[in-house]
Amino acid sequence: MNAFLFPGQGSQYTGMGKDLAENFNAAKLVFEEANDALGFDLAAMCFSGSDDELKLTANTQPAILATSVAALRVLEQETDLQPAFAAGHSLGEYSALVAVGALSLADAVKTVRQRGTFMQEAVPVGVGAMAAIMGIDAPELAALCEKAAEGDVVAPANFNSPGQIVIAGHATAVERAMALAKEAGAKRALPLPVSAPFHSALMEPAAKRLAEVLAGVSVGELKCPVVGNVEAAPYQETERVKPLLVEQVCAAVRWDESVLKMKELGVTNYIEIGPGKVLSGLAKRIAKGSTVQNIADVDSLKKL
Repeated sequence: MNAFLFPGQGSQYTGMGKDLAENFNAAKLVFEEANDALGFDLAAMCFSGSDDELKLTANTQPAILATSVAALRVLEQETDLQPAFAAGHSLGEYSALVAVGALSLADAVKTVRQRGTFMQEAVPVGVGAMAAIMGIDAPELAALCEKAAEGDVVAPANFNSPGQIVIAGHATAVERAMALAKEAGAKRALPLPVSAPFHSALMEPAAKRLAEVLAGVSVGELKCPVVGNVEAAPYQETERVKPLLVEQVCAAVRWDESVLKMKELGVTNYIEIGPGKVLSGLAKRIAKGSTVQNIADVDSLKKL
């Protein structure tokens, strides 16, 4: 049983999707459709844009989504692989929803372009922060965050894999939580090079603006269940898509639980579709003994 996994922010790199678009018309058409939907040359940004340009959240999100869907279309054309479940890390949940037919590519790239802008604008640069904490379990880290808050916001934001949790909130509170984590024996506590405290309560203004955008988006039938970030559980009802995407902006990404849930439901093969190998690495650690593959370019496609 297969699960298709779609990467989130941080997986981008200059040149992503280029060789797929050069070798497969299906991928080329995805980038052309994304360009038309957005009204600018997203393909050029992916293929030859600067790292600084790609790091801007409003660019990163549609760029990763388009590259992921381009890889998906090639996978669908060149193999018989079918997913029993789809899942994506944060932004990747939109790619998963395109994969199962819930969202059109055009609606998805336009929505995540705005989502990125809203998330960036929700908190002034420098006010918020995120940090990766290694070697402390979730309940203990949640308690440390409560202690570190002191009236500010800081809480777990991404449960990536056992022993690797990202926290987010006000920069000063994140610093206090990092210090407490180190005192408590954390192996590492590293600030992340991000521009906003994603998946924290500080993203509430972005969630409200996103809800207004999603109100105008149509949702199609889901061909297979998507395992959502918010609940770490499969959903297939069209009416649940928009509320879960809105809630996801402020809620923690429960990725480790999501992968374990798919394993529990019978998944034995995880295929990461899109730039990078972040989710492949996490899947190997979370779902030990499973087969893990990825498709990001022509070379990786040949190994499937």
